[in-house]
Amino acid sequence: MDSLQAIILALLQGLTEFLPISSSGHLILPSAVLGWPDQGLAFDVAVHVGSLLAIVWFFRKDVLSIALGSLESVQNRQWNPESQTLLFLVIATIPAGLAALTFNDLIESELRSPLVIASTTLCFGLLLGVADKFGSREKSLLKMTLWAAFIIGCAQAIALIPGTSRSGITMTAALLLGFQRDAAARFSFLMSIPIIVLSGAYKGLELVSGATPQWDLIAIGVVVSAISAYACVYWFMAVIERMGMLPFVLYRIVLAAILFALFV
Repeated sequence: MDSLQAIILALLQGLTEFLPISSSGHLILPSAVLGWPDQGLAFDVAVHVGSLLAIVWFFRKDVLSIALGSLESVQNRQWNPESQTLLFLVIATIPAGLAALTFNDLIESELRSPLVIASTTLCFGLLLGVADKFGSREKSLLKMTLWAAFIIGCAQAIALIPGTSRSGITMTAALLLGFQRDAAARFSFLMSIPIIVLSGAYKGLELVSGATPQWDLIAIGVVVSAISAYACVYWFMAVIERMGMLPFVLYRIVLAAILFALFV
């Protein structure tokens, strides 16, 4: 992999990681259409680090508030809104963590085919459209409950299937539960922090025993994915309430059609 390929792949990862359009559906295209080699585990970790830096920096006020509020809650031995939010995020992370430990080998060996990615890109894209159209969109994040967090967490576990889109399926679940678009997006993005940390740590452990990475490409992956992911989240949060999910649904239908045409 050369520098240009690294820039394009990191840009794709950053732009698609947080939009409800399936990052795996995009990352399969360069290797299939252009014959590019697999980016490798080290580069995969790098772009995830970049995405993590972007989302933590964008929601830095929320992250700091949750952290300080949770410490205060422990000191006072009393729940507060920040500690409740932390609990909701923990509950929402557990299903995906357990599913990854249980089904990771099956997913890697059986569910990474182009047909699966094209099918999930289409099906879960249509489900996102249904949720956006028929969800009541009445609830703010103040109405989050343990049960709602658990359901959204179970949806996040489904995103282990390539092509589903982690952000897409969690926003879909939140919309079906009646949350507003910006609330669904905000909770989905905050949920991504612990799951990216866990995923990056797991892949990092695998990387320890691997070959020495190309540090220049690693640096490109971190920087480009961080910048593009931040810009993507900034734009998405600014327009989602008035724009809705329809453009992303239509985009997923087109992407799925392209994948079917190329691979089936």
